[in-house]
Amino acid sequence: MMKRYFKTTIFTVIALLMVLMTGCTMAENNKTGQQPETEKSVTLTISVAASLKDAMEEVQKRYLDAKPNVSIKYNFGSSGSLQQQIEQGAPVDVFVSAATKQMKALQEKSLIINETKKDLLKNSVVLIVPKDSVNVSDFQSLTSDSVKKIGLGEPASVPAGQYGKDVLTSVKVWDNVQSKLVLAKDVHQVLSWVESGDADAGIVYMTDAKISDKIKIAVVAPEGSHSPVVYPVAVLKDSKQAEASKEFVDFLFGEIASQVFEKYGFTSLANQ
Repeated sequence: MMKRYFKTTIFTVIALLMVLMTGCTMAENNKTGQQPETEKSVTLTISVAASLKDAMEEVQKRYLDAKPNVSIKYNFGSSGSLQQQIEQGAPVDVFVSAATKQMKALQEKSLIINETKKDLLKNSVVLIVPKDSVNVSDFQSLTSDSVKKIGLGEPASVPAGQYGKDVLTSVKVWDNVQSKLVLAKDVHQVLSWVESGDADAGIVYMTDAKISDKIKIAVVAPEGSHSPVVYPVAVLKDSKQAEASKEFVDFLFGEIASQVFEKYGFTSLANQ
């Protein structure tokens, strides 16, 4: 009887000591401003080529399932415009470009963390027309009098526009169609013009064509008519959240994100 009472007393004392120690630790943390071990909230600003909008928005949902403490703010636009914003000091953590030219320019100005620069995706260039169009079947058709307006991204700032110019030059119709060109701020604007019929044809990425049921692909750009469409990614040197940014970039190369990109028609370079 006495032994049982003694054991019960000992256990009670130990339990009380543990409660007191926990209380003291919490009180000390409150004094020093420390919080219990939980992941800190992080906000990442990601500048992304407009052609990646739909895919990256789905990637964001998948990422937040794994990292609920991370908030992502996207800034979509033409790669050239995004490059200029970064050069002018815009607070950006990660940049995903639709061409290597813009990323290389930032690298030459020491604005990215070099070891984080990787090629993420590949795409294709296509000529699109409204769903009911019968006037355009190839790039040579663009010289026809029935074609009045051709949508093209501004070649100086929109990679799809530069690729398009290269294609038109390669197939020897550039000089004949320049007067018909309507230049857009990004590839999505070209798509919207063709969808609405404001343009008789347009040059966009394969992935843009796949998300619209109002247009059809007239022809895919011939092999070798333009430089490879490669999307590089990198963390910016001025990022205040460098480690979290690197984790996000790693996620883009993982299986979950790769499946999303493939779903939207991109070719993932994760395993290449």
